[in-house]
Amino acid sequence: MFTGIVEEIGTIDRIQSGRNSAVLHIRAKLVLTDVKVGDSIAVNGICLTVTSFHENGFTADVMHETLNRSALARSKPGSHVNLERAMAANGRFGGHIVAGHVDGTGKILRIQQDDNAVWYTIQAAPPVMRYIVEKGSITIDGISLTVAKTAAHCFSISAIPHTAEVTTLKERRVGDLVNLETDIIGKYIEKFVSMNTGKSITPEFLAKYGF
Repeated sequence: MFTGIVEEIGTIDRIQSGRNSAVLHIRAKLVLTDVKVGDSIAVNGICLTVTSFHENGFTADVMHETLNRSALARSKPGSHVNLERAMAANGRFGGHIVAGHVDGTGKILRIQQDDNAVWYTIQAAPPVMRYIVEKGSITIDGISLTVAKTAAHCFSISAIPHTAEVTTLKERRVGDLVNLETDIIGKYIEKFVSMNTGKSITPEFLAKYGF
């Protein structure tokens, strides 16, 4: 479990590509402080398992499913990635509940400066947009952010300078793909309601039960 508060920016040193998988060699420093083989580290929002480590970095396996669902398939040596260790039981919950299980990718449509903030408008597929709500939480490349606006096929967030500076957001350009993980709570609620009632959550359903 993660919180979406990026600890440091790492660099992909090497990618060993298999037929449908890969091994990432990632240069890092802070996340290695107390690392052990088998630990989880979120790499651009994707929960990966540390398979080995050394003084200046670690390795992690990436499976076929992860490559299909995320933007990691487009990474190359020299690419920067957001890194976060799994949350400690006694840690601060600075962001929101992040599982590190990417729902899909989004495409950056617009980047606009707004005084000291930067707006990013991101296009996403309907199965992902379904769970994105205004003022709700969204994870973009492992960064916990608040949804400022939504439309039929896209949404926008407004990033403060600090967030952009300490993450890879500052490197993103129009047309780039980013990893998206929607708020896990909404998905579970929908599933449980559907299982118990056999119906999807609709405005009519909510009105019937007093919401």
